[in-house]
Amino acid sequence: MPRGRYSLHDPHDHTLLAEEHFQCAPGPSGWRYVSQLTTPTGDHRGSVDLALDELGRPIRLEVHAADWQVRGAAIEGLTWVRTDPTGTHATEGNARAHAFTGTSPAFLVAVTRLLRLTPSGSATRLRLVALTDPVLAPRTVDQSWALLNREAHATDNGPLVVDEYQVTALDTGEQHAVHIAGDVVLAAPGIELEDLETPPSVFP
Repeated sequence: MPRGRYSLHDPHDHTLLAEEHFQCAPGPSGWRYVSQLTTPTGDHRGSVDLALDELGRPIRLEVHAADWQVRGAAIEGLTWVRTDPTGTHATEGNARAHAFTGTSPAFLVAVTRLLRLTPSGSATRLRLVALTDPVLAPRTVDQSWALLNREAHATDNGPLVVDEYQVTALDTGEQHAVHIAGDVVLAAPGIELEDLETPPSVFP
């Protein structure tokens, strides 16, 4: 069960926004990721709890940020409920989309579990519901993902297989690289892996 710590930065000016203390593991029904976020001064900032089924679909998502909360799942596309800080005005949403996304590295791993790409360089298009900071406002975005390279690196615990993805935002054409080993994000825009206590899980 990998556990460790990510630092989350503004991808443009590299300002430290938060630290995300996480643990994750594959299980009989899929994969689960839980984390707690803290501000640079150590205050509680939010949490993420994401469970995927064996096909990579989100069967349960619960995200907290700035007193806002979103609960969602893959039902008729994606369905979610967003609750405001007072808890009095819950709004429901639904979109014909494949997965959720946001600032947490969990969402990047979730997309790779859904797509199951092979290193071919050919791109796969998908629609995501992005939960945007700081109030988890949902918006629909279109991306394409391509697995450019899969490389094994020797470590003390055996070979570490690293996948390099190219992600393209289809509304702007902006591209960036994402490096993932198993269920751990090694590098992505705004994400740095600062500490990892146990090796990434190897998916079958």
